[in-house]
Parts: sequence; C-alpha cells; structure tokens
Amino acid sequence: MPSTLRALALVCSLKPSPDPSSSELLAQQVLDELAGHGVQGESVRVVDHRVHPGVAVDMGQGDEWPELRRKLVDSDILVLATPTWVGHMSSVAQRVLERINAELSETDDEGRPSMYGKVAVVAVVGNEDGAHKIVADCVQALSDTGFTIPATGSTYWNSEAMNPKDYIDLDSTPEAVATTTASLARNAAHLARLLRAQQYPAS
Repeated sequence: MPSTLRALALVCSLKPSPDPSSSELLAQQVLDELAGHGVQGESVRVVDHRVHPGVAVDMGQGDEWPELRRKLVDSDILVLATPTWVGHMSSVAQRVLERINAELSETDDEGRPSMYGKVAVVAVVGNEDGAHKIVADCVQALSDTGFTIPATGSTYWNSEAMNPKDYIDLDSTPEAVATTTASLARNAAHLARLLRAQQYPAS
C-alpha cells in the first residue's frame, strides 16, 4: 500500500468549468492545507461529468460516476464541497451522496463496507444562511455510508445576512475560515493515517 495519503475533492458547484466557483476555491484551500501534511490532492468539479441519478455503483451507458468512484476508492480522504442554495446543499451534492449510498452494498475482502477506513470532511460556502444544516446533513449521510469524520470535520463561510457576497470576491480569506480549514486538514490527515495503520474490525 502506498505511504502517501491521497485526497479527492468533489466540488458540487452548479457552475461548469471554467466558470469561477467559490466552492472550488474553498475546496482547493482545504487541499492546500492537506498538502502541508503530506497529502496529495485532486479536485474534480462534478457538474463537468455526466453523473446519472440513481443509487447503484454504475447506472449504465453514459454514466461517468464509475470514473469518479475509482478516484474515490483510491483516496484516503474525501472533501465534499458544496454551495448553499435556498438553504440547502446543491442538487449536485445531493446526487453525489445518493450515488455514494450504493457503497453500502460494496464490501472489501473481509466484509467491511467499501468506505470504511476513509475520512470525509465537508466545505460549504454561501451568500445566504444554511451552512450548519448542510454540514449536519452531509456528515450524517457520509457517516452512514462508512466514512469517518474527524474533529473539526467541516469548514464554511456565509455572507453577512441581507448583504450577499461571494467567497471568491473576498479580498482575503477571513481568519476564522483559515484557522478552521487548517484544523480540519490537520485532523483529517492525522485520522487518515491512524485508520490506514489500523483498519476497523472485519465484519
């Protein structure tokens, strides 16, 4: 097994590349912090791929989720990044969680669900309220499907109430966001190394 940890950021912006994305920016900041702890990272904007609706690993012809799933299987840490839309995660993030739900039926050679031993963290941006609720929903779904959530397992930014502004338009990263993102990365890398050294018990 390779010694270097790997992280995959699934960016659930509704904007296709190359449009600027606040979710992608925060996801990249998480990956940059993880890199400081020896974690190799890759960012994928999900909307650039044809991810069919469904709750199976492969939904057939034209479905590009299996390609993204291979990247996820090869990773130790998942960074799920989503914008806030009408107080909820994006529809893209919801679809990703629905597709990950298929992993409940996938197991390793010792009977463990396929996502056991992987760490997941959540990053949320929005020019409206809702980050805490989104994090709660995402963390519950990710935990249910086998991921382990570290202490300080999320980072987020919300615009000031009634004064919408985008994260990508800020002159600098707010100190509270930067500090939280740094703690998230430190704890996620630490936990991923522990789980790699000692996996959960076999089923």
